[in-house]
Amino acid sequence: MSTKENFITLIHSLQNAICEAIEKCDGKAFFKTDEWKRAEGGGGISKVIADGNIFEKGGVNTSVVYGEVTDNMRKQLKIEGHSWFACGISSVIHPANPFVPTVHFNYRYFELYNVDGTIADAWFGGGTDLTPYYLFEEDVKFFHHTYKNVCDGFDAGFYISFKKHCDDYFVNTHRNNERRGVGGIFYDYQRASIEKTAEKWVTFASASGHAFLNAYLPIVEKRKNTAFTPEQKYWQEIRRGRYVEFNLVHDRGTLFGLHTNGRTESILMSLPPTVRFDYDFQPEKNSEEEKIQKVFLNPKNWVDGITDEEQNEWAAKVNSC
Repeated sequence: MSTKENFITLIHSLQNAICEAIEKCDGKAFFKTDEWKRAEGGGGISKVIADGNIFEKGGVNTSVVYGEVTDNMRKQLKIEGHSWFACGISSVIHPANPFVPTVHFNYRYFELYNVDGTIADAWFGGGTDLTPYYLFEEDVKFFHHTYKNVCDGFDAGFYISFKKHCDDYFVNTHRNNERRGVGGIFYDYQRASIEKTAEKWVTFASASGHAFLNAYLPIVEKRKNTAFTPEQKYWQEIRRGRYVEFNLVHDRGTLFGLHTNGRTESILMSLPPTVRFDYDFQPEKNSEEEKIQKVFLNPKNWVDGITDEEQNEWAAKVNSC
């Protein structure tokens, strides 16, 4: 099969596996499936869950779309060429409990064509990142360590590079360079080479995508029953506002979808169900809210200080979710 055929197969199998695991973990809500077509070419499958025991709103979307490069795309997305193809999977999960983090992942493949239909360029991108509302360092270390293990299985330099790219990408620059969360991995415009073939990049996307369950569900299991106050829920909604700001102002995936006449409902699936935009909201001094606010302003190394034994104990929890 071609690279794009392999990637299409991957995103659909990954979508089914993740939705099944999320439904099992929640124990109440089920994903609604919505297949859609794009007039200019292609379509997708949106799967959305809401009002569950654990997950207040979430989606796992796949898309396979194509078309001609428009003047708007050239101007807004800096894309040149005659036509294009893109396929990918994206997900955002917003839990109800403010002690359970929001999580996002996206893995995609893009081809750009000449007038005669030959491939002018092709690249891979993706990543997974965590957005907690309260800081539990052991959770963040576990999450990062899981993805470091995945990266190390392919290239010793992947984690350091992709972690930095993640820290530098998910930033509300209009908020004094405040990060959206505590990062993870993120890569883009990765082209096949003799050493890192297209097949290897597809395999890496598969390993990273499936690692989402091992990296995230143990955290959900550990925090899902933590009691919380209305004030803590309020803080979660304040921070969700920052999430909205990033997605609508800076996120390239959102902008790509909107500028290629993508399906608006699926693109904006990533937005949380409830959110607050209080004027000049500031957390109390020396509070847990201020503590994590400082982390958002100063990315740090999360992979030191966790043993393999601790990592394995965490990983075992995925089977209980």
